[in-house]
Amino acid sequence: MSALEADAAPRAVLGGSAIAGSGPTAPATRRRSSMAWLGLVPFVVFALLFLILPTVNLVIGAFQDAAGNPTLANLAKLFQPSILAAYWISIRVSAASALLGALIGFALAYAVVKGGLPEWIRPTLMTFSGVASNFAGVPLAFAFLATLGRLGLLTVLLNDWFGINLYRLGFNLLSFWGLTITYLYFQIPLMVLIIAPAIDGLKREWGEASLVLGASRWQYWRMVALPVLAPSLLGCFLLLFANAFGAIATAYALTGSSLNIVPILLYAQIRGDVLHDANLGYALAFGMIVITGLSNGIYIWLRSRAEKWQR
Repeated sequence: MSALEADAAPRAVLGGSAIAGSGPTAPATRRRSSMAWLGLVPFVVFALLFLILPTVNLVIGAFQDAAGNPTLANLAKLFQPSILAAYWISIRVSAASALLGALIGFALAYAVVKGGLPEWIRPTLMTFSGVASNFAGVPLAFAFLATLGRLGLLTVLLNDWFGINLYRLGFNLLSFWGLTITYLYFQIPLMVLIIAPAIDGLKREWGEASLVLGASRWQYWRMVALPVLAPSLLGCFLLLFANAFGAIATAYALTGSSLNIVPILLYAQIRGDVLHDANLGYALAFGMIVITGLSNGIYIWLRSRAEKWQR
């Protein structure tokens, strides 16, 4: 046997043993991968039963009459003055709460991320934001009634200590601004949660380079920071808008039928004893799906652009 053949023999043995050893592991890996898909089953079932199928049912019902025949009459009814007014006030409340929530939430997030505050403040704020962003419905409505209602704690204290009567000045919790302020309780924490990673993406080197080149703080923000954050800020605004536009529990528990927003009108059309018209309710829901779908779609597109900027 030549030296070359002698050297190749152990290599062949080692190679054969490696290949032979890899045989059983490949099917095992495939089995583990296939078993991992089972973890998605609860999510898929939940999304199918509580999101996809109800949405499909609403869309189909919007184009049917009570007998199940195809029609466009339900969509035509959306242009009634009362329904257009409900959409308009819903858009105004959603836009106002989204704009204020975005501005205040951005200021809070920037203060804890880049403001040089003590380190313990950021995890505390993030934890609170995670809880507060999901606090809504009847408990939130009761909390604001107990705080800013006609006999609420803050209302009474302002009147007793400073002689300021909020309701004589024109404030009313069961109004446009009252509902907007209530929505801010979960809009601001949500903004903090979703804008903080974007602020983290602002590299320290960008600020240092702008200072070295002689730029002022305002120039750095106008020419570097804001252009980078603009997609994230606009996307967050749209997400907050969609979040407020679809909220019903808080508005219904707080204002009842005194503020005619779309979710409350939708509830009256589908479940109400007087305005029971399920198919018109489906059309109202279809209009809400279109508006929130556009908002979320643009938000996803803007988020992808922001991620490209910050890579």
